[in-house]
This record gives sequence, C-alpha cells and structure tokens, in this order.
Amino acid sequence: MKHAVFFKNAAVLTVTSLILRTIGIFFRIFLSGKIGAEGMGLYQLIVSIYVLGSTFATSGISTAVTRLIADEMVCGTARTVRRILYRAIALSLLIGLLSTAIIFFGADLISTYWIRDVRAAPALRMLAFSLPSMGVSSCLRGYLIARRKASDTSYAQLLEQVVRIGVIVLLIDRFSSAGLASACLAVMIGDTVAEWTSCAFLALRCRLDRRHVITTSTDHSIRATPVVRRLLSIAAPITAGRYLNTALRTVENLLVPNSIARFTGSAERGLAQFGALKGMALPLVFFPASFLSALSTLLIPEISSANALHQHGKINRAIERTLQLTCLSSMLIGAVFFAFSQEIGLLLYNSEDVGLYLAVLAPLTPIMYAESIVDGILKGLGQQVSSLKYSVLDSALRIVLILFLVPRMGMNGFLLIMVLSNLLTSFLNMRRLLKVTTVTWRWGQFVVFPVLSAATAVTVTTLLLRLPIFLNVSSIVSTISGILCMCGLYVSLLFLLGCLRLSELRKTLA
Repeated sequence: MKHAVFFKNAAVLTVTSLILRTIGIFFRIFLSGKIGAEGMGLYQLIVSIYVLGSTFATSGISTAVTRLIADEMVCGTARTVRRILYRAIALSLLIGLLSTAIIFFGADLISTYWIRDVRAAPALRMLAFSLPSMGVSSCLRGYLIARRKASDTSYAQLLEQVVRIGVIVLLIDRFSSAGLASACLAVMIGDTVAEWTSCAFLALRCRLDRRHVITTSTDHSIRATPVVRRLLSIAAPITAGRYLNTALRTVENLLVPNSIARFTGSAERGLAQFGALKGMALPLVFFPASFLSALSTLLIPEISSANALHQHGKINRAIERTLQLTCLSSMLIGAVFFAFSQEIGLLLYNSEDVGLYLAVLAPLTPIMYAESIVDGILKGLGQQVSSLKYSVLDSALRIVLILFLVPRMGMNGFLLIMVLSNLLTSFLNMRRLLKVTTVTWRWGQFVVFPVLSAATAVTVTTLLLRLPIFLNVSSIVSTISGILCMCGLYVSLLFLLGCLRLSELRKTLA
C-alpha cells in the first residue's frame, strides 16, 4: 500500500476521531449538567454492562475479518473474501441475539446484584436491543478497513454520533424529570437507535463496494481451511481476552464505587467520585489520541499483509516509526494535562476533583497511549494470545488490589492501582513486541529526550504565565496561550535534540 493512501486514511480517521471526541466531550459536559456527578456514576456503571455485552456480541470478529480479508487481497480470491464476510456476519448475529436475550431477561438480576441499583434495569433492557447491530457492524467495519475504505467507517461513526446526540437531546429533559432511571433510559434509547442507523449505513457501503473486489489470485484452493475455523482461530483468543478483561473490568467498576463508599461513608459520594474519574477525567485524557487511534486501526491490515508476504523489514520500520510518534506525541499530551489540570477541570466541568484526577493521570498518558498502540501491533502480528494473558493477569490483580486498598484509602487507593496496572501491562506488551520482532527500542530518542523537552516546556511556560501581561486576562485565554506556547517549545526542543528531523518527516510522508 502506498504511503499516500495510508496517510490519507490516517488523516480521515484522525479528523473523524477529533470531531467525535470533541462532540463527545461537550456532550458529556451537557449530560453531566443534566444528571449531575451521581447520575454520571450510575450511567458509567450501566456502560460497564454495555461494554461487557458488546464485547461478547462483537466477539473480536472485526480484527479477524480485517486480517483474513487483508490476506485474501494479497493471495486469495474474491469469492473467499465474500465468504469470509458472510460467515462472520452470521456468526456475529447469532452471538448478538444470544447477548440480547441474556441482558434483556437478566436486567433485574444484574441491576440488583451486580450494579446494586435497581434504577439501572430499564436502561439495561433497552441497551440489549443494540447488541445484534453492534456485532454485524463490527464485521462490516473490519471488511472496510481491510479494503482501505477508512472514509466509509468514519462517515458511519459521524452519523452514529449525530443520531445518538439528537435522540438524547430530544428525550433527556422529558425523561430526567422522572428521575435518574428514566434519564439513563433516554441515553440508552439514543445509543440503540444510533447503533442500528450506523449498521444500516455500513451495510449499504459494503454492498456497493463488494462488486469492486479484485484480488491477485484466481486459485480457489489456496485457502483450504474452512472460513469459520479461520475466523475463530483469530477471533476466539481476542474475544476471550476482551471478554475476560471486560468482565473483570466490569467487576472492578462495580466494586470501586462501593469500596469508595465504605471509605467515605456515603454511597452518593462514592458514585460521584467514580463518575468524575471514569465519566469525565479519563475521556479527557484519551481525547487527543485521535491520530494514534487511527494508526492502531490501520496498522492491523498493513502488518498482516506484510506478514503474509514475509516483509519483515517493512514491518520493523513501520513499528519503529509508530513507536517514536507515539512517544513524542504522548509526552506532550501528558505535559499539557499535568501543567493545566486544574484549569481544564474547572473550565470544562467546574470540578476540582476532575482537575486532581487529570494531574495524577497525566504522567501515565505516554504509558497508556503506548499500550494501546502496541496492543494493536501485536494483534496484527498474530500475537492475540499474549494479549489475552496479559489482560487477564492485569485485571485480576486490579480486583485484588481494589478489595484491599480502596476501602482503606478511597480514591487515592484506586489511582495508585491505575498507576501500577498501566506500568505492568505496558511492560509486558512491550517486552513481547521486542521479542517477536527485531525492533530497536531507542531510549534516548523515545524517552529521555522527549521527557527533558516536556519538562523544560512545562517549566518555561509556567514562568511565562506569571508575567504581568497574563495576570489580568481570563482563564480561558491564559490556558490556551500556555498550551500553544508549550507545544511550540516542545516541538522546537525535539528538533534541537535530534528527535525530529525534516528529512525523516519527508521520507515518512513520501
């Protein structure tokens, strides 16, 4: 695949992700104003069940479809491409319907014994109807990514978000007047309508693209292994990993508010703190990761195709450049959140708690971003079993630590657990990547110089903002000015230290 096409797709996904995340952040601000921190906490608990159900419904099938179809485009047939897609859709639809039945009929039990808040039951029943569409959409999305049709998946996401917000805005005032249970139901109605709309759009785009599939082979015997078996060989480990990890994270999300409540003596306070962290601070931390998310998505078919052709040098070069870009950009993002945590928390949510959580999470930003990218690379290399083991180990340790630390330390204990957890998973994933490839980890270029540049930029910007010219300006102006100044200083220092070179940038974009 030519660099121009790759970067065009990356640009499309990046712009889409930025738009979606921007809309999402402002929508969360709007929603928190309607239902408050306690409502955001309850909503986040419902979302935990939503994620658990969607993980089972999608069954890791998107990555499997992307990898198999990317392989078929290199050394397969158009007939097999269609067969992969159809079998994947049938499998996902079957699992999605099963997930729907479990959550719909088990809503009362889940809300009573898992979430421990019966107000969640109506929303759980509604979200169940979105699961079949999510499974089918994951297959269609995987097909389009393998076909390098990033724009179609982006349009579907934009359509989904517009429909979701439109429905929720129309319903939220009317429903929220009846209490938090009805408010959360309104949100889930919006999610369900949006998921089915997106699924219909993706189905249309795949149908239009199907007739244009051209492969490099006409030999129908190249792939003797049955399609379903090939799908499951990739999807099953990913699904098991995601499902176990999501199940454990769901248990974690259900334990944390109750554990904090035991520390504070107030269930409402525990739910509010949990909502501020998971529903407000964490989305902000991952907001700038749009380009990296696009790279992670696009690298799977690229690495899978190169792997099929045994182009190991191409794989290593792509991984090294991706790791460098991830490290350089995430250091800057972490520095911004660390330096302006209180300002961002107050400006967006009028909450000092959110600012505190941002300050604690800021140093973890490079680690969390790198973990996400490396996980995508490992899946492209067929290392999904390793990801499974690391995810399960991490989640199990988190739950054990939550049971012991959070009731004794409150939110501080949970923040400490997040630090330890991200350090562990990042180390394990990176060690595996370096073991299965010949990629060179350059400490100076990837870590030492970016850290020095970020620290210098933070220090200089902080001193500049104390000048008299900034004392009488609004908080918004000083914050934006400080962020722009910090970004300029950081990038300049990277060029001075040799972490960035114009020649390398031209070569990458060539």
